[in-house]
Amino acid sequence: MLTPMYSTQVSQHVRASRPAVYQALLDADAIVKWRVPAGMSSHVHEFDAREGGAFRISLTYDAPGDAGKSTPHTDTYQGHFLKLVPNEQVVEVFEFETADPALRGTMTMTTTLTDADGGTDVLVVHEGIPDGVPAVDNETGTRMALANLAQLVEGLRGSPG
Repeated sequence: MLTPMYSTQVSQHVRASRPAVYQALLDADAIVKWRVPAGMSSHVHEFDAREGGAFRISLTYDAPGDAGKSTPHTDTYQGHFLKLVPNEQVVEVFEFETADPALRGTMTMTTTLTDADGGTDVLVVHEGIPDGVPAVDNETGTRMALANLAQLVEGLRGSPG
């Protein structure tokens, strides 16, 4: 039986150039720092940043009572880069490693970068999210990650002026 699915979109303005933001989308060391919601830590198992390249990432809850999708305290997902348009777009296809049918299914995450107000607008569209993942959790996690991304890349460029 197929699990019904839905989509979300979240955007963030970043005071950094598209090339700086794009680099952070494809750098495993940067991913560990920014693509993790508050209250979790990240581990990159595999990360081959090229079209067709695979990745596998685990997010572990800091609080022992929080339930993970893959193991009691961890969400692990794996996938590949479907499309890379330098300094413009990253399309990733991935799925959670889980036995729970409500959390299964292939998702697509498209991150699009556009110039705006002296920086970059980052738009993340998730498609095919399993209904077992609450939309509010997906949107909140994405907002937290994009805030981390902004902090990381804005810090790299130094002070304005």
